[in-house]
Formats: sequence, structure tokens, C-alpha cells
Amino acid sequence: MTRAYAVVGGGAIGGTLAFHLARAGHPVTVVDNDTEHVAAIRDGGLTIERGGARESTEVRAVTPGEFDEPLGRVLLAVKAQATESAADWIAPRLAKDGCVVSIQNGFNEPVLADRIGWPRTVGAFVNIFADRLEPGVIADGGAGALVLGEPGGQPVSPRVRSMVDDLKAWGPAQASDNVEGFLWAKAGFGAMLAATALADDAMADLIDRHHPAIHALGEEVFDVAAALGVRLEAFDAFTPEAFVRGADAGERAAATAKLTAWLRTQPKNRSGIWRDLAVRRRRVEVTTHYATVLAEADRLGIATPVLRAVLAGLRELEADPGTMSEARLAALDRLVAG
Repeated sequence: MTRAYAVVGGGAIGGTLAFHLARAGHPVTVVDNDTEHVAAIRDGGLTIERGGARESTEVRAVTPGEFDEPLGRVLLAVKAQATESAADWIAPRLAKDGCVVSIQNGFNEPVLADRIGWPRTVGAFVNIFADRLEPGVIADGGAGALVLGEPGGQPVSPRVRSMVDDLKAWGPAQASDNVEGFLWAKAGFGAMLAATALADDAMADLIDRHHPAIHALGEEVFDVAAALGVRLEAFDAFTPEAFVRGADAGERAAATAKLTAWLRTQPKNRSGIWRDLAVRRRRVEVTTHYATVLAEADRLGIATPVLRAVLAGLRELEADPGTMSEARLAALDRLVAG
């Protein structure tokens, strides 16, 4: 059975999922603000590059100004800082029985629910190593992980199961009644990767050389998750329980080694945050999507000095990417040591 999808934001994640859905026969419309990207998809199809080889599939592509139709199933894949404006655009077009899935980094479901209501909001966790190489072309960085579920720990619904079935055209998509557990686990993992963007070197190598800072980031984020009663979920090669405060040292060392070994198998050895700063010279979304973590930490009285230092460093690099340096990670290690 084929089902129509609108993918709002056709970059790395949105483009990857749009490609696989379209190739499986689902009618897909990519809605993107980038006119060059839209034009390239119209002219040559949406293209995925793997290992230097390229494959294209036909996908309808439009800019928001060119689209004024009812929306049914929407995959929202814009940067976190663009969620509000995208949700404002979606809301008046979304059918009563339609829904929006936040295929994004961070905690964006409340922003969507404010505009469209919780009954039409679907939660999702995504960890796909992809990148937009050029207009119309997405680099496929491997299968990764994708989890859909109803917000607030509700049971898995028929609509979630059907979308997961469709998204298996991409890879190992799954349904869960604990999407929040995946999102908070990703927040800890993402904080570690964000720290590596402070320097110009491979993620795995920087993690290996700066265990104090990297482990402290996991502890800070998971302190907040624990206070909220979140049950963390493991994904890919990341075992969040090994990075909670008080975790067994041996288990943490093994989990760190497992994580860095897995990172070394990935086609991308630097994060998308690093690429935004060093290559694209644009603002990073991580300073937006950690707003929820910091707000909850403030409300609960939980200290997050290392996470705040990482975000402050990234804001500095937005203004001057040339000051990337491993000395920034060394400073975080010293902060942890007191």
C-alpha cells in the first residue's frame, strides 16, 4: 500500500527519507526554501551518493510559496531553529486527520503541538549520518537509527505502525512507546559530538583524548533525564546507562571504546555541527535544541557547567570558525577537574 508524504525540509535527513520513500513507490513532495535545491530535484531527481556512486529517483519538489494543498502525513526535517516558522506554515494546511512527525534533533514536539495540537503530533528519534553535498544530492552515511512513537509514552498507534512500515524502505525503522527515552539518550550522545566540533579533528579521536569532558557531558544531560523520570534507550553503538553519574568505571570504558570504534566505521568522521561551522559558515542548530535541557536543568536546580561551556564555545565559533582548537576541549577537561 502506498501513502503520500510531504517532507518539509529536504536536506540531509529529509532528503534521505524522501528518496527511499519515493523509490519504494510512495508519492512524495519535498518542500524546501532553497530554490537551487528544489530546481535540482526537479531537473535531475533526488540523488543519493554512496561510496562515490550516485542513484536518483523522481520526487516532486516545491518551495513553500508554490504549495497550497491539504497536508496529510508530514515529515518535518528542518533545523531546530526553523521549527516555529515551519509549524506556522504547516498548521493552516494540515488536514484534520493529518499528522506531523518531528524528524529532527532536539525536543520539538511541544512547538508543533502548540500549533497543531498533540493529537496530530507524532514523536520521533533519528540518528542518520547523512549530509547534503550539493543541490539535489545527499550523501548516505549509513543506516543509523529511526524510531517513531506517540508522545508522552502512549501505546504505539496504528498510524505509527503504518509509517514505520513505510520507512523501512530506508532501513531499520521501529516503533516505540518511549520515544522520549531515545530523545534524551540522543541529547547526551549529541552533547558529546557537539564538543568535538570545537576542534578540527575526527570525532572518535577527540573523544578518546578527552574522556573527562566527554563523560561529564553525558552525566550532566542524564542528571536532568533522571530527575524527569526518563527511561533511557540505547541505540546504534551508544549505551546511555554507561554514562550516567555513578556508572561502573569498567562499563563506561567499554562503552566509550565501543562508541569510538563504531564512529570510526562511519563515512563521516566529523559531525554535522563541525561542517556547519567550518564548511558552510552558518549558525548551528545545537544551541537551539539544547534549550529544553538547560531550561529543565534550571527548573530542577541541576548544574550543567560543561554543557553550557560547549554551547558558549560553539556560539563563539559561529562568529569566527578559525578559532577552532583542541585547546577548547582541554579547557573543558580542566573545568571538570576543578
